[in-house]
Amino acid sequence: MASPKITQPIDDQLGTSNSTVTMSATSTTPSSPPKDQQEQTPQSLIHRSPLPSHQKSVLLALCQVPPGSFTTYGILATHLKSSPRAVGNALRRNPFAPTVPCHRVVATGNTLGGFKGKIGSRDGEGCMTLVEKRMLLKKEGVRFDARGRVLGTPFRGFV
Repeated sequence: MASPKITQPIDDQLGTSNSTVTMSATSTTPSSPPKDQQEQTPQSLIHRSPLPSHQKSVLLALCQVPPGSFTTYGILATHLKSSPRAVGNALRRNPFAPTVPCHRVVATGNTLGGFKGKIGSRDGEGCMTLVEKRMLLKKEGVRFDARGRVLGTPFRGFV
C-alpha cells in the first residue's frame, strides 16, 4: 500500500508561495530495527544460543582476547578449570566464527595447533584451514617466526 502524499507550499524569501513540494506522509525519523534484526554482540549471541554450558563458557572467555593478541588452549583451559582438549573441542564446533575468534587460540609452544577440526601435528601445518588461521592472525597484526610459531606473549587477562 502506497503512503499518502502531502503537498505543501514553499515560501520564497519574500513570503510568497510560488513552489510546492510533495512529501510522503510516513515518518522521516529513523526508527530502530525490530529486536530480532538489531545488531547483536557476540556475547548476546552466545548467551541466547542452545549450546552446552561448557562451550558457552569457552566462547565467552574467548571474546575477551583482543584483536592482535592470542592465547593458548592450556591458558584458556586453566582459566575455565577445564582441559585443553575440551577447550579445543568446544572451539572446533564454534558456530559464530569468525565473530567469536577461535583463530586467536594456539597450542602451547605457540604453534598453530588446530583450526576447524584440523590439527597441525596430524594434518600438516600446510593444510588449508591452518593457512587460513595464520592469515586471520597476520591480518590482525600477529607475527610469526621463521618456523611458523606465533611471536609474543599469550593473553592471560581473563576475568
